[in-house]
Amino acid sequence: MSKKVFHVLGNGDKASYYLEENRVGTKLLCNMPPFEMPPDDVYGTCMVDFKMMMALTEGSVRLDQYMWILGTRPREWMYQRSDFHMKYATNIKEFYTHVPKYAGNATNFNCGHMAVHYAASKGAEEINMYGFDTIFDFNMRSVTDLVLSSDRTQQNNYRLLNNWRPVWRDIMREFPNTKFILHHNHDGLKIPLLDNVEVKVYNDALSNPQQREDKSDISDGRGMDQQAIEPGVSIKSTK
Repeated sequence: MSKKVFHVLGNGDKASYYLEENRVGTKLLCNMPPFEMPPDDVYGTCMVDFKMMMALTEGSVRLDQYMWILGTRPREWMYQRSDFHMKYATNIKEFYTHVPKYAGNATNFNCGHMAVHYAASKGAEEINMYGFDTIFDFNMRSVTDLVLSSDRTQQNNYRLLNNWRPVWRDIMREFPNTKFILHHNHDGLKIPLLDNVEVKVYNDALSNPQQREDKSDISDGRGMDQQAIEPGVSIKSTK
């Protein structure tokens, strides 16, 4: 029996590593693809934000070619706008509204979190992650910023990283039997290197910011082991 493999395309700079070779398995997007992806090769695109729903409603963003996997806030948006819901009902593969307790709330559970958690909940034995640069670097650039405005002030970036990185750590703890393979150009994780986490490093030069360690970047999931995860979920030791 073949291994159940997922590929999740984030929106960061290193999403392009997905293109380095032919990828076999189930493909998930986060909001919009970082580059052209054939619709028949994509299982679904995951969305969690009101602003993406607004852009789809206004028509400034079109994702009709893909099936949609929608989180808590998109479901609320749909329920409040029955005409929009009916228009795109055939695009909706499912609503995935589970938000783990360790995330705190739906705001802290971003689109990438949802996509990876969704894949793991579907029994993925291996999840390959591309373009999740914030797990490694102080780099908040996202392809969605080209079409949706976001607060990218330094203060807000630190706040988001401080919320997001521990959630990554706890997703990987929640699913100890899933192998998480992160594709990047260095292995300097800002979350614990758990037994089920692997980094595939590509022969790509470090950028100037990557060469200069940011001493002020203290938003870090590595030293926050007191945070509780889901009740009854075993925690594997960190390395």
